[in-house]
Amino acid sequence: MHAVALITGSSRGIGRGIALELARHAQHDLLINYAGNEAAAQECQQLCLEAAAENIRVEIVQADVSSREDRGRLLDTVRERFGRLDLLVNNAGVAPSVRADLLDADEASFDRLIAINLKGPYFLTQQAAKLLIDSPPHPSLPRAVINVTSISAFTASVNRGDYCIAKAGLAMMTKLYAARLAEFGIGVFEVQPGVIETDMTGPVKGKYDALFADGLTPINRWGTPADVARAVAAVALGAFPYSTGQVFNVDGGFHLRTL
Repeated sequence: MHAVALITGSSRGIGRGIALELARHAQHDLLINYAGNEAAAQECQQLCLEAAAENIRVEIVQADVSSREDRGRLLDTVRERFGRLDLLVNNAGVAPSVRADLLDADEASFDRLIAINLKGPYFLTQQAAKLLIDSPPHPSLPRAVINVTSISAFTASVNRGDYCIAKAGLAMMTKLYAARLAEFGIGVFEVQPGVIETDMTGPVKGKYDALFADGLTPINRWGTPADVARAVAAVALGAFPYSTGQVFNVDGGFHLRTL
């Protein structure tokens, strides 16, 4: 019997990397969520089916996690198509509409980003937790929630304060749900990527190339979606049965303080 994983924002970037890594292990049936790019979701679906070591189900579903109605429909889809949920990966997120100085940034950009990057996963997890609790434990795989955050959870970027606040909120959300869901045997974890090469970081590639050239991280290279995906898979496959609330840094050592 396969476990069931829902990965939000998984048509491209880090989310696609996570879906592909889980597909390779072929222990989970997958629900690929996308907000607007159906073609990318279909491509991800096909790549997952090709990558799987054995037959798994891979379904796609459109939903905007910032929408209460869409969140409800997303969980209804999990129930209708799979009947259970073992793993929720809160990966969906957006960059600021405009990188604006902290003293000039407007509320419209803030509201949009917080709705997608923080409020959406907060309340999706609330709903998903009930389905996780009601799902009989898989014989060999854990039930878990994994929140994909960022080094921006603790690193101040004054031209994208909304993004930093959202990621810091997700970090606290991890602790809250870890404490609340432990009694049900459900682990909640934070995977904290560093500078990862994706569509989102494409517009600032020159900036980070220069920073890496100056020694930004001890492991001095761009991260990849596959780097993040391996950390997610380790949790999803049950490598940490006596842990919850743990933060996994996937940042090339950026979090280290060195002299």
